[in-house]
Amino acid sequence: MTQTPTAHTPAQGKARVQFTVPAQHSMVTVLGSGDSLLRVIEKAFPGADIHVRGNEISAVGDATEVALVSRVFDEMMLVLRTGQPMTEDAVERSIAMLRASDSGESDGQETPAQVLTQNILSSRGRTIRPKTLNQKRYVDAIDKHTIVFGIGPAGTGKTYLAMAKAVQALQSKQVNRIILTRPAVEAGERLGFLPGTLYEKIDPYLRPLYDALHDMLDPDSIPRLMAAGTIEVAPLAYMRGRTLNDAFIILDEAQNTSPEQMKMFLTRLGFDSKIVITGDVTQVDLPDGTKSGLRQVQDILDGVDDVHFSRLSSHDVVRHKLVGRIVDAYEKYDSRHGTENGTHKGGRNRSGHKGK
Repeated sequence: MTQTPTAHTPAQGKARVQFTVPAQHSMVTVLGSGDSLLRVIEKAFPGADIHVRGNEISAVGDATEVALVSRVFDEMMLVLRTGQPMTEDAVERSIAMLRASDSGESDGQETPAQVLTQNILSSRGRTIRPKTLNQKRYVDAIDKHTIVFGIGPAGTGKTYLAMAKAVQALQSKQVNRIILTRPAVEAGERLGFLPGTLYEKIDPYLRPLYDALHDMLDPDSIPRLMAAGTIEVAPLAYMRGRTLNDAFIILDEAQNTSPEQMKMFLTRLGFDSKIVITGDVTQVDLPDGTKSGLRQVQDILDGVDDVHFSRLSSHDVVRHKLVGRIVDAYEKYDSRHGTENGTHKGGRNRSGHKGK
């Protein structure tokens, strides 16, 4: 997109920019179906007056806001140039990244276009990409470090992106196998009351890992890969006593490991392997009095070479927008009332009775 001078003079105290959309891009890809993308930009910049005529877009308003509008369209052009369509969500995230960069909340090293066009894995007609700056840095950290911790609330893509990197590593022969594991901790339900064998009782804890695999691989190939040991999905207890070489290993729901389990798992690392550990320290399901290994390990391994901690927040939630608001609401409630997840840290409610 090019910025061009205009003969019209804006009102005093106002700035004006005008840009031309290159001919190779249809205006519907820039403005969205029914001008949906334009409406997102107008809502984000209520003080700017945006007009479209042909393939020319102009904006008049506060100089800072108008400059941001111009940068938003520039980033959109860079994304569209790759053949990737823009969505309302992508426009909103681009605006948020640019605002964070301008306000100093972000160092601005990566542009929205760099974040939104980084391909991790293409499978079954869709491409998996990071959608936020922190997600991109998390993915980059997995490339650079042997052990990476992805810590953040539900919906931030911690496990999904790690799974995509694992499948990518397997397909490119960087590793010979993928090992996926979770601690089998009861989250309010009792395993003993579930029907079936021990494996069938544990399976619900591992189901989210299977679901992610089905998104990324041909479902018909998964049983064959699992039968051959190329992909292993198992409870954390099955890792004890093993050394895992030439593997991409993911420990999910790591907030539900004890310190002893966390140490056990970390010391399974073998040659030419990579470990990604994901968890949400605000959703610990361990019995009262049991420390979370994920909370403790952040102090123990802080500053250790080739170990990286990636922290995601409600701003990185890529599920329904309401999920991010729910996460924020719980954080505000906990900060006001000295609670965790809406309950008192000692496991007791206000009446003094032990919480369930």
